[in-house]
Amino acid sequence: MRFALALCCALIAGPAVAQDNAETLADIRQELSVLYVEIQRLRGELNTTGGASGSGAAGSTLDRVNAIEAEVTRLTALTERLQLNVDSVVRDGTNRIGDLEFRLCELESACDVGSLGETPSLGGVEPSSAGSTGTGGGAVTATPLPSTPQPSGLAVAEQQDYDRASLAFDEGRFADASVAFQTFVDTYPGSPLSADAHYLRGEAEVNLDRWNPAARAFLASFSAAPDGPRAPIALTSLGVALAQIGQPEEACLTLSEVGVRYPGSASVADAQAEMGRLGCQ
Repeated sequence: MRFALALCCALIAGPAVAQDNAETLADIRQELSVLYVEIQRLRGELNTTGGASGSGAAGSTLDRVNAIEAEVTRLTALTERLQLNVDSVVRDGTNRIGDLEFRLCELESACDVGSLGETPSLGGVEPSSAGSTGTGGGAVTATPLPSTPQPSGLAVAEQQDYDRASLAFDEGRFADASVAFQTFVDTYPGSPLSADAHYLRGEAEVNLDRWNPAARAFLASFSAAPDGPRAPIALTSLGVALAQIGQPEEACLTLSEVGVRYPGSASVADAQAEMGRLGCQ
């Protein structure tokens, strides 16, 4: 079974479908609104001038109405087809992430498969620059990362718990940091800091040479905010971790997606270097 990060290709498939039809969903909806207004205007003409215009004028206006209605029908069908494609992408991507979580859990002796729960649907979480990922020997280095703006509206206890976990990480107490970040995401599900917490937990696990839980943490970070500031480095780090746990094919697929999804990110060079080290085709 191929790696779940093929979902990243799927995530951009929706826009691709729209481009193939030379229209975006927003364009279609805007055009539909204009056409509906035009239909109402023309029907108003028929009601107010039909008796005086004669059969020729009325027929011409009706032809216009019929043509516009046919175009509305076409655009409505296209919109529905695009929506079905988007829904299919979401379902497939969600299933692939769930499959990868299951496989990673199977590789980790301490993981309870029954505790995984249901995989959150892609697109159900609002998106919340990346640091460098070491590639020498396949190791991910815990180098300082660029600071990211802290979300407003956090509870005082939530911010304090995150800060305590971050302090343990900064001080090199990686076992404590891993536990603290896991406790944070369990205590505050859906927190704006979830992607950061998962990522730093993965880095802590890497420093403890525990690659299976590291891979799961990086996957969770990417899934929590695929468009967030941590996403490029989380995806790169996931690829490195997958290679470390003996999943080279999935690692190559994951690393190749970094350049596709985040072409302007500094993580692209790290991903390409790791792909070269792994001999990815």
